[in-house]
Amino acid sequence: MEPPDYTFDRERLAALSRFAVLDTPPEQGFDDIVELTTLICETPVALVSLVTHDRQWFKARIGFDECQTDLNSSVCAHALIEPDLLVVPDLAADERSRDNPLVTGEPFIRFYAGAPLRTADGHVLGSLCAIDTRPRPNGLSAAQASALRVLGRQVVAQLELRRAVAQRDSLLIEQKEAEIRRNGLLEIGDRLRDAASIGDVTRAATAVIGQTLRVGRAAFGRFDETGAFVDIEPDWTAPGVQSAAGRHRIAEYGDKLLDGVLRGEMLVIGDVTTDPATASYTEPLLRLDIRSLVNVPVIDHGRTVAMLIVHAGEPRSWPPETLTYLRNIADRIEMGAARLRAEAQQRVLNDELSHRMKNTMALVQAVASQTLKNVPDQTPVRAFSDRLMALSMAHDVLLQQDWRPAQVVSIVEAAICSFDDAGRFDIAGEWVTLGSRATLSLSLLLHELTTNAVKYGALSNDSGRVEIAWAIEPDGDGEVFRMRWRETGGPEVAPPTRQGFGSRLLKMGLAGTGGARVTYHQSGVEADFVAPLAELQK
Repeated sequence: MEPPDYTFDRERLAALSRFAVLDTPPEQGFDDIVELTTLICETPVALVSLVTHDRQWFKARIGFDECQTDLNSSVCAHALIEPDLLVVPDLAADERSRDNPLVTGEPFIRFYAGAPLRTADGHVLGSLCAIDTRPRPNGLSAAQASALRVLGRQVVAQLELRRAVAQRDSLLIEQKEAEIRRNGLLEIGDRLRDAASIGDVTRAATAVIGQTLRVGRAAFGRFDETGAFVDIEPDWTAPGVQSAAGRHRIAEYGDKLLDGVLRGEMLVIGDVTTDPATASYTEPLLRLDIRSLVNVPVIDHGRTVAMLIVHAGEPRSWPPETLTYLRNIADRIEMGAARLRAEAQQRVLNDELSHRMKNTMALVQAVASQTLKNVPDQTPVRAFSDRLMALSMAHDVLLQQDWRPAQVVSIVEAAICSFDDAGRFDIAGEWVTLGSRATLSLSLLLHELTTNAVKYGALSNDSGRVEIAWAIEPDGDGEVFRMRWRETGGPEVAPPTRQGFGSRLLKMGLAGTGGARVTYHQSGVEADFVAPLAELQK
């Protein structure tokens, strides 16, 4: 007799599928139930039978060799529509089972009692059944029938518990993988920040992908101008996986395989042997240990110029979270490469700006020299030229920093480098950055002090020294920057008798903020400059 229509009910089959139990290994909990069933019902056979659209599969069995049968051999399929136990005293006499191959042939079963495995939402997945090879006209005793119902409910409870544990484990795995992905993105951010070349960027990203996703290969490939070839840079591979670095002709791996990627679309293939895009081109893919793949386009100025490549050596599903992770990495590669290109362009511009500025300074110096060549006292002319040179060196410091805030130590070293014996300077201070305006001001102040020390102070003899020290100090709600210039071992110095440009420059202090004190001791000049740090970092 044909199985009842309910056997093929879509909702019932979907409920069975959600338990993810079919074709799983034996488990002690279910094995114990069938053993109890045989003892209580006094039968040689007991089965936990789950009925699908084309077979019945046994999660647990005693006294029955096969792990499944087709539906034509299933008595359990008829138990699906029973409100309570299905008890058949003689299978050979019942029209539903008299032609069943298991009744008419080996193992010649004759008695059946089955408890429907009914879930909380009313779906019947199969039955817990007790089977005998001889008829039992009296069926089951009341106690046996009650025990079979209880054991059937225990099978359903065991299935629910099994699913709950699997869901918990899946959630823990998802949480762990999410944490791995977060840490991977953080690590890529750290590596890309320190990358000095686009090659460094791609190598850092592919290494993190390979380690976090546990794939066979992670690589970065650049398309040629025609889009017919891709050049794969040195790739990350798992142990035992060959490198795919080098030039590859795209058509060899699938007709129009990467057309979507060239349009900016992600390519995801779970199994190259079954996907229509690659099923006819499996040989070259499998030769490179590629069974599953993801290609993520990298776009520059609206055009796909490269792609992030991820390969696995086995069929693999790529959940949305993983694809989002790879998209984020591709975006970071794109931003890192853009940053490096912008920095390279900025260096070219800075070099050109430095060249033009030096030419301008040289022109101003030449004009001044020609204009003032007949002035009897050439000392002011030389001072003017030296100050132009100090400004030029300050601009060099800023240009080396891409016109970003400059370090005080770099400013000091640039200011004293023109002095022949820089070893006579003792320099000490914290790691402090100053804005462009303060950088120019400090350079001029140090130039003025160094020039005076060479002419009149500690650097005018062979034994004098200069100490330059700076620090950040608290001041109310903010902080101040303090710099000290102290000369020792030079001749006795006296305050200047007239106030020239240099004296006025020193009194203006750092960036014109005041806060300057210059004193003249027998041991040498001492100057202190104090200014709000926030003002100097603008």
